[in-house]
Amino acid sequence: MFNKVLIANRGEIACRVAATARRLGIRTVAVYSQADAQSQHVAMCDESVLIGPASAKESYLQIERIIAAARETGAEAIHPGYGFLSENEEFAAACEANGMVFIGPPASAIRAMGSKSAAKALMEKAHVPLVPGYHGERQESDFLREQADAIGYPVLLKASAGGGGKGMRIVERGEDFEAALASCKREAINSFGDDRVLVEKYLQQPRHIEIQVFADNQGDCVYLFERDCSVQRRHQKVLEEAPAPGMTPERRQAMGEAAVNAARAVGYVGAGTVEFIANQDGSFYFMEMNTRLQVEHPVTELITGTDLVEWQLRVAAGEPLPLQQQDLRIDGHAIEARIYAENPEKGFLPSTGSLLHLRLPEAVAFAHGEVRIDAGVRQGDAITPHYDPMIAKLIVHGDDRSQALARMQQALQAIEIVGPATNVAFLARLIATPAFTNAELDTGLIDRHHALLFPPAESVPIEMVALWLAKLTTPETTSYDPWGSVQGWRLNGRYRRQLRFNCDDQEFALELDYRRDSRYIAYQSQETMLSQVNVDQTEVSLLIAGRHISGRVIWVDDRFHVLWQGSHRVISWSDPIAHAGESESDDGRLTAPMPGKIVQLMVAEGASVEKGAPLLIMEAMKMEHTISAPAKGKVEALNYAVGDQVAEGAQLLSFAPEAS
Repeated sequence: MFNKVLIANRGEIACRVAATARRLGIRTVAVYSQADAQSQHVAMCDESVLIGPASAKESYLQIERIIAAARETGAEAIHPGYGFLSENEEFAAACEANGMVFIGPPASAIRAMGSKSAAKALMEKAHVPLVPGYHGERQESDFLREQADAIGYPVLLKASAGGGGKGMRIVERGEDFEAALASCKREAINSFGDDRVLVEKYLQQPRHIEIQVFADNQGDCVYLFERDCSVQRRHQKVLEEAPAPGMTPERRQAMGEAAVNAARAVGYVGAGTVEFIANQDGSFYFMEMNTRLQVEHPVTELITGTDLVEWQLRVAAGEPLPLQQQDLRIDGHAIEARIYAENPEKGFLPSTGSLLHLRLPEAVAFAHGEVRIDAGVRQGDAITPHYDPMIAKLIVHGDDRSQALARMQQALQAIEIVGPATNVAFLARLIATPAFTNAELDTGLIDRHHALLFPPAESVPIEMVALWLAKLTTPETTSYDPWGSVQGWRLNGRYRRQLRFNCDDQEFALELDYRRDSRYIAYQSQETMLSQVNVDQTEVSLLIAGRHISGRVIWVDDRFHVLWQGSHRVISWSDPIAHAGESESDDGRLTAPMPGKIVQLMVAEGASVEKGAPLLIMEAMKMEHTISAPAKGKVEALNYAVGDQVAEGAQLLSFAPEAS
C-alpha cells in the first residue's frame, strides 16, 4: 500500500479520498487554488500545496504544477477524483513518466474511450449493443444530414469529445438539421476544442442506466450492478438510485456482462462506469464509458457494502480485486440526491454566495440502512463561480425502495441552507411526484411534470408569518423599563400596527394587535392569537391558536429566512423607518412612521445639508435606522433629544428644501 497520496481535486471527492486514505494509514497531500485556501479538503489532508489562482485553468487543470507538487511532497501516487484531470490521458501519462501511480486506468484506456465515435467503433467489435447511428469520421454537413434522414427522426446530435450534457441537440425534423448541427458544433468546439459530432437515433422516453465496473492488474474484472440515473435536467443527473427499479436478473446479467466486455476491450484497470440508454421494453444500447469514479458511486457502495475508493487505492497498489463476481450481492435500495447551489425556478442557473447557515442531516446508521452525507463545504464557506456549485450529496439506504424514499423525504426536510439559492425544495417536490414514487422513470420526467414540479407561489403560512413576527418584535435582551420596551403593550388601551412584507415576488399585509398578555395577528381575513413567544438567537418557539410550534429564523439584512417543517421561505420586510427620509413631504416635515427612540442626532439646528445627508438615527424593532435629508436644504428645528421616545407620526424635525 502507498505511504503518501496526492489528491488532484477539490470538494467532497477530495474529502472522501482523504478520509478513506486516513483509515488505511495513508498520508495525503491536498492541492488547492487561492480560492480554496481555507477549504475543508485542505484541512483534512496532512499536507497542502498552493497550485495557482482561483480559475481551474490556472490551478486544478495545470498538469505540470500538480506533478511538481507530488514530487516536492514525495507522493507515490495521485488520485484524480472526478472532473478536472480525471479523464485526461496526458495527465495519466505524465504521472507514469514521473514514476508516480495514476489511481485510475492506463492512458491508453482513457484515450480509447475519450472519443465517443472511436469508443463506439470499439464497442461494436466487442459485440456491445449500440444505438443505431453514424459514428464515423466524415463530418460534412450534407453527409451527416443524409445519415440522419436514413436513421429516421428524431435524432440526437452529440459532440464526439463531449460530456456533461454539453454539445447535444435533439433534431425533430429534417428541416431543422442544419441549424442544430451548426449550434452543436459551436458548443463542442468551445467546450472541448473538437467540433466532431455523431448522429444517433433519439429514443423516446428512454432510461439512463449505468453499470459500475472494476478491473485489476491481474486481468480480473467485475460489475457491481447498476444505477438508474434517468432523472435529469439539461442532460445532467439530479437523482440516482441503485438497483434500477424493475430490473430483472436476466437483464442485469446481460448489461453487466456487456459492461465487462467493454472494459476488457480497452484493457481497463480501476473503477469505471459504462453508461447505457435503455428502452422501456428492456432493450439497451451503449452510450459511453466514464473512465473514472462517478459522482453517484455512493449508491453502489451502500447496496454492495463496499468502499470503492478503498478498492481504487488497493488495485492501484497492485493488489487483486477484494471480491469476485460470485461474492457480490445486492442488499436493499439506495438513493442519492445532489444538493446544488442553483435556482430551479430560473432554469437551474448556478447560484453563488457564502453559506451563512448550513445544517445538513446527521449521518445515521440504522440496523438496515443509513443516511449518509458527502460534503466538501462547511458553514461560512463560499460557493464561487469558479467551480461546480455542488454543496453536498445526500445518500439514503433502506431495506427497499419505499423505505429509502421515506428516509430521503425526512432527510431533505432537515436541510437548512441560507445564502445562495438551492435546489432542496425542488428535490423534495421531485421525489414526491407520483411518477418518481411509482418508478415511472425516463430522462424526460422533469420536463413532462414541469407544472407539478414548478407550482405557482403560495401565500406564506400563518405559522411562518408568526415565527417571523416573533423574531422581528422580540428584544434580544429583557428590558425592565416599560418605556424602553418594544413589545407594543399600552397601559390604557390597545396598539395596532400594520405591516407589509414580500415573499416570492408577492406582497402581503397584516395587522399586529398588541394586548396585555398576547398578540393577535390579522392575516388573510383571519385573526390568530400569538403567545408564549421564546426567541433564542435563531431558534423561535411560540403558541399559535393553541398549537405549539418551533422553527428557525435567520435575519440577514432586511431578509428573514424562516425555516419550519422542511419549508424555507424568505420574507423581505420593507422597513418604513429605513425609507422615511427618501421622499420630501409637502410641508417640510419629517415624521416617525412607527414608534422608536432617538439614539443620535447627526446635525445641529440651522445646519445646511446635501441631499441624502444623515440627520438623526432612530432605534426601533432592535435595529438602528438613519433618517436622511430628502433634498438639499436647511434643518430649521430639531424636536427631540437623544434618548427621547417618539410615537408613530411624530414630527422629528422641520426641514426647508433649498429652492430650485
